[in-house]
Amino acid sequence: MSLTIPFFGINRQYNSLRKEILDVTDEVLRTGHVMDGNYTVEFENWLAKKNHSKYAVTCHSGTQALEIIAHYIRAKRIVEDFPRVAMPTMTYCATANAFINAGWEIEFVDCDNYGIMDYGKINDTVLPNAIVGVGLFGSAIDNPRSMRKIKKEFALTGEHAFFVEDAAQHWLSNNCRRIGDAAAISFDPTKNFNNYANGGAIVTDDSELYNFARDYRKNGKPSNRSTGTNSRLGEVDCAQMMVKSRYIDDWQKRRRHITEYWLDRITASSIRPLIDQSNFDSHCYHKFVIEVDDRDQLKAHLEQKRIDTRIHYQNPLHEIGMFREYPGPDVLSRASALCRRVLSLPIYPELSDLEVEYIIDQLLDFYA
Repeated sequence: MSLTIPFFGINRQYNSLRKEILDVTDEVLRTGHVMDGNYTVEFENWLAKKNHSKYAVTCHSGTQALEIIAHYIRAKRIVEDFPRVAMPTMTYCATANAFINAGWEIEFVDCDNYGIMDYGKINDTVLPNAIVGVGLFGSAIDNPRSMRKIKKEFALTGEHAFFVEDAAQHWLSNNCRRIGDAAAISFDPTKNFNNYANGGAIVTDDSELYNFARDYRKNGKPSNRSTGTNSRLGEVDCAQMMVKSRYIDDWQKRRRHITEYWLDRITASSIRPLIDQSNFDSHCYHKFVIEVDDRDQLKAHLEQKRIDTRIHYQNPLHEIGMFREYPGPDVLSRASALCRRVLSLPIYPELSDLEVEYIIDQLLDFYA
């Protein structure tokens, strides 16, 4: 195969939808109504229903969605000068940045074998004011046993921890059923359900958060009861997303079929996919990630075979930059070990059957 298989299929998706995307874009621009129009309302209503939730508020990015939620919790739910949030150390820096920008102290928590925060390792000496769960690679984050433990501990203190889903990667998992007080969604171009630029949303059943977010994204208008910022999703973006809403279920089925096929083919004991029978049905197949001993050599091999791969992530947050200032796992953390062993393969609905076959063949050939 001479053609490089790119890690993302953004241009392939666009080419398959080009006429519909251009038609709806032209429709919006000809009206001159480019913000806060009917498509924004339609998209927010669709998104709330899709998530089995009462409300959805679009904004400029998933990071902004998290930051708005963080500001809301400080303003409405707690009184501490420096509230503390527990979040996984194996996540993208945006998860932490959103809360730091809103004035929070961070406690980084180690992960399990799938990269999901180990709720049992949250410091229960001083309980956090909020907990952020991240569905890394598209895995559902609901761990009933751990969640029951957390709720029991908080019940003993009479406190309530606001549970936030950083659902940028996993919101389509588990049939889009939310388990937190609020979820932040990203429509980054690299996501399963993507915008062609930045985009995000807050999904919740909390009417106060809904009203707060609607004001906050428009610099506090119309009530001006709080400060805010300019963080709206344009009418063209919402119109294009409604086009894609007609295809998302089929795209998810294709991702599932690819994942299922690869799992059936992987038999080498040295390859451990971070998706297996324990989490397959609740996964949204955002990334196909494997854990291997010789990650860097495998990556070089696949690149030689013209297959683009990525590492998510090179280091857990508690090991890098300013994030070292915050309490977190020690050097022997599971997150530290996992970051040095994981490799993400390209997976998107527009991969041809031939490419799907070629990718897994080259992976297995490396271990043959």
